Amino acid sequence: MSTEILCTLGPSSLNDWVIARFEEIGVSLFRVNLSHTKLKDLPGIIQYVKGRADVPICLDTEGAQVRTGNLLHGKISLRENSIVRVQRQPVPGDPSSFNLYPNYIVDKLEVGDFLTVDSTVLARVIETKPGSVAMQVLCGGEIGQNKAVTVERDIVMPAMTEKDLKALAIGKDMGVRHVALSFANRASDVDEIRALCADDAFVISKIECRNALKNLDEIAARSDALLIDRGDLSRQVPIEQIPAVQKQIIAGGKKAGKKVYVATNLMESMITQPTPTRAEANDVYNTLADGADGLVLAAESAIGKYPVGCASMVLKIIHEFNNGSNRTAGDYPATPKSLLVAPHGGSLRRAISLS
Repeated sequence: MSTEILCTLGPSSLNDWVIARFEEIGVSLFRVNLSHTKLKDLPGIIQYVKGRADVPICLDTEGAQVRTGNLLHGKISLRENSIVRVQRQPVPGDPSSFNLYPNYIVDKLEVGDFLTVDSTVLARVIETKPGSVAMQVLCGGEIGQNKAVTVERDIVMPAMTEKDLKALAIGKDMGVRHVALSFANRASDVDEIRALCADDAFVISKIECRNALKNLDEIAARSDALLIDRGDLSRQVPIEQIPAVQKQIIAGGKKAGKKVYVATNLMESMITQPTPTRAEANDVYNTLADGADGLVLAAESAIGKYPVGCASMVLKIIHEFNNGSNRTAGDYPATPKSLLVAPHGGSLRRAISLS
C-alpha cells in the first residue's frame, strides 16, 4: 500500500532546505491554502516551489465558507451578553463591531440566526439593517481574524470566491494541475471548478459540511479524489460522530473508486513539540486502517516548529502500518525506520592516525 503525504506550505516550510527534505522523504503534494495566501504572493510562491522541487502543487480554494475579517491586534474578546455589530463596510475590528468575509454574507443573515465564531463564541442575530446586523453574544470568548464562522442555517453561497477565480487563472497559466475545492456542496460545484482548470486537472473535493455528506455519491462521481477536513466538518457534525463519519466517507470514496485523503489535527501537538502524543500516533495509524489513501498536514507543516520532523513521523507510522502486522510479540523492540539518505557509494578512510 502506497500512502501519500500532503504538506501545506507556509512560513515554516517555504525555505530551500525544508522543500528539498520534503521531496527527499517522499511528500507527494504541496498544498497552498488560498484562505491564508495573498493573491499578490501566489505567483512568487508557485515559481519558488517549482524552481526547487518536482513535487506537484495544489491550490486549495477558499470556497463557500464564512470567516472573520481583520481584527485589532489579530484577535478580540467578546463578553457574554454584549452586543456586537457585523458591518458590510470595512471597520477596524473591535469588540463593538467587525467584518465577516465575504462581506455580502451580512445581507443574507436574518433575525434568529445563530453563529458560531472561531469554534468559541456563540452569538444570535437580534437586528438587521441595510449593511449591518446586530448580534447578542450568548457564549463569550476570544476570536481571531480569518477564522471560521458557522451559520446554523444553510445559506446558499457561490462555490468559489472572486479571489479563487483569480488564483485558479494564475495557477492554470503557471501549469498547476491539482486543485482542491473547499466546502463542496453539490456535484455542480465540482463541474464549475473543473471548467476553470486545465483539461488534465486533478480535482480534490473537500468534504466538510452537511450538504457534502448528503450529496457524497454525486460529488465523488465527479471528483478525482475526496479530502475529509475533520476540523470544518466537526462544526456541522457533532465531534463524537466524526470517527464514524470518517469511516463512512472513506467507504463511499472507495465504492466510487476515488482516493480519499484525511486532514486536521493529525499531529497537532507537533506545531510546538518535537514528538506527537500517543493519541495522535494512534489516530494516524487507525486512519490508515480505515483505508485513507493520503494524510494531509496543515498547520503542522505551514506554521509549526518541526515541519520536516512532522512529515517524517507520519512516514514512520505509515511504515509501521505497512510492516508492523507481520511482526510477532517476540520481534519487539523493532529497529525503527531510518530516514537518512542512502549512501552514494565510495568508502570511508581514516585520515588521521590515532596511535
